[in-house]
Amino acid sequence: MSGLESVRADLAEMLDEAEWNWLMPHAQRDVLLVVAPGLSLLDVGVAIASDNVAEVQNWIQQNLLAKPTATQLSNWNSDQEKRFSALIVRPYVLVQELSVPSDTPEVKGSC
Repeated sequence: MSGLESVRADLAEMLDEAEWNWLMPHAQRDVLLVVAPGLSLLDVGVAIASDNVAEVQNWIQQNLLAKPTATQLSNWNSDQEKRFSALIVRPYVLVQELSVPSDTPEVKGSC
């Protein structure tokens, strides 16, 4: 296994889901980066971990990788159970919003 494949395998094991309230401290430390939908969280993690500056700069210029906006932070603070895919690539925490399928029935309290 090459070095890059090893990094990818290690990061794949660390990829997980997190709720906003778990991610808030990272946002407050200004180390949270939002990965656009359609872009692989794992690919971004590998690029950052392997110092692929050109690729990372390209994503930043295309606004595919950015710090959360004030609007995003406000929305997420209003829904602290909002779920994300998350990956820690020190010093950053990469996140991608998980969408709730529209056909998922809402859970109601029991009678």
